Amino acid sequence: MISLNIPIEPVAASRPRVTRTGHAYDTKKYSKFKRDVKYWLNFNYRENLIEHKPIMIDYTFYRPIQSSISKKEHDRRKNNVALPIVKPDLDNYIKAMQDCLTGHVIGDDNMVVDIHARKFYSEEPHIEVEITELGD
Repeated sequence: MISLNIPIEPVAASRPRVTRTGHAYDTKKYSKFKRDVKYWLNFNYRENLIEHKPIMIDYTFYRPIQSSISKKEHDRRKNNVALPIVKPDLDNYIKAMQDCLTGHVIGDDNMVVDIHARKFYSEEPHIEVEITELGD
């Protein structure tokens, strides 16, 4: 099993923007997120690339608590009494991380046969990832 605790605020994958000439590009926020996570992986993940094996990935996304809420609501979110049922969607967080892991930890995201994911609030936004090889 591979466990990663990435100290970067989660960002949802965005749809590529297209110019009039047909050139597609990612938003600045999403591009920066991918660059930061890949940079972190380059320095903190030293194992071999997982290739040609089915894998299960377990994601836990900790998003920031908004500052414009009451102290009572802040405490509710901090203690996971109130969960984030607002955008961005969980599947867009997953897609963003799949893009980052592909080529750095896993060979291709088509090897993923099982995914578990959740999102919470946290005073220290980060992403926890556990990858388990399921066999040959």
